[in-house]
Amino acid sequence: MQDGVKRTVLPSGLRIVTEAIPTTRSISLGVWVGIGSRDETPAMSGASHFLEHLLFKGTHKRTALQISAEIEAVGGETNAFTTKEYTCYYARVLDDDLALAVDVLADAVADSILEPSDVETERGVILEEIAMHEDEPGDEVHDIFTEAIYGDHPLGRLISGTEESITSMTRTQINGFYRRRYTPPNIVVAAAGNLDHATVVRLVRKALAGTALDGKDAPPAAPRLGSKRVPTQKPHTVVRNRDTEQAHVVLGGIGIGRLDERRFALGVLNNVLGGGMSSRLFQEIREKRGLAYSVYSYASQYADAGVFGVYAGCAPGKVDEVLDLTRAELASVAADGLTTEEVARGRGMVKGSYVLGLEDTGSRMSRLAKSELLYGDLMTVDELLARVDAVTEEEVRKVARDLLDQPMTLAVVGPFDEAAFTAR
Repeated sequence: MQDGVKRTVLPSGLRIVTEAIPTTRSISLGVWVGIGSRDETPAMSGASHFLEHLLFKGTHKRTALQISAEIEAVGGETNAFTTKEYTCYYARVLDDDLALAVDVLADAVADSILEPSDVETERGVILEEIAMHEDEPGDEVHDIFTEAIYGDHPLGRLISGTEESITSMTRTQINGFYRRRYTPPNIVVAAAGNLDHATVVRLVRKALAGTALDGKDAPPAAPRLGSKRVPTQKPHTVVRNRDTEQAHVVLGGIGIGRLDERRFALGVLNNVLGGGMSSRLFQEIREKRGLAYSVYSYASQYADAGVFGVYAGCAPGKVDEVLDLTRAELASVAADGLTTEEVARGRGMVKGSYVLGLEDTGSRMSRLAKSELLYGDLMTVDELLARVDAVTEEEVRKVARDLLDQPMTLAVVGPFDEAAFTAR
């Protein structure tokens, strides 16, 4: 455990991790629940995201307005987000207002009422959110790509759920999911800023006393390991016809899991291949030829699986050329790896983005929570930088060969029909 970081496990299994940063006057606080969309059945698809909306709608102590107004009255902010593997509720306040933030967040997560009228209101909001997402082809194409990789597996489903699942989900079902899944062993409270660890622990204990999260003694949940192998679909092409000015494409395949030792080499590879303005894809496709405004590569990692993809947005008439160039670059890197200079630059990019990303209390709070919830261990910054520095050219070459020298899945959103596109 690094300097300034402290950890306490309550008898209920709930964990509290803090980092004291005395040079700041703010505190970021998060309640992280190790439950996400991959924990849902098809009928309950979107339940985690539905709950994220509902937990700010009112408790036995506070109305929805009071929850937001009490934090905003002291200049703070609250929000939440849902992923495939966890959900986070967070607040950022002045250090003097820590007690208020703990009380409000703990109240919302532990004691929400889920009034039937609020369920109906948020149902409508979420259905609008789903419809709006379909109007954003640059976002939609990533979901289509992920679904093409994982099919009916929960990792392939939308975090928001579908119009059908959200419409049919009842208040009783949502409340059952809430009470079964939101248990102390699955929860990490993380805080970073000008704070005292013992004070945070005392405030959390007080705020949770007598609530559903003041549970019986239990060990904390271990980090999610998932299954030994997540089933995937055979590589194929999916085209979603949309009358858009731009074509949006993602080309890629199966990646690696979050705990895979190759993740550091993949970080180096991803940055050099498509991680910035100096990357190979950006230079070839945008700078030299002006074929696309946006082009980048990315890696999404889960407990036991992952995807690697290249995104490009371009004029429909330029799709063939963009895809040809992308495939050629992927094949080149798969065959030959990166140069010594590129590997050195990639290591520098990974290290720089990581350290610069820790400049505020929010990112430090997130790092604490993710380390505890997802990895079960917190590397110091120096340890992590050393791991990146240790990445060799051969390791990058091997991960490039493993991931890029395979048949690829292609997702397309644009003014095309599937038969015509497949025939290209």
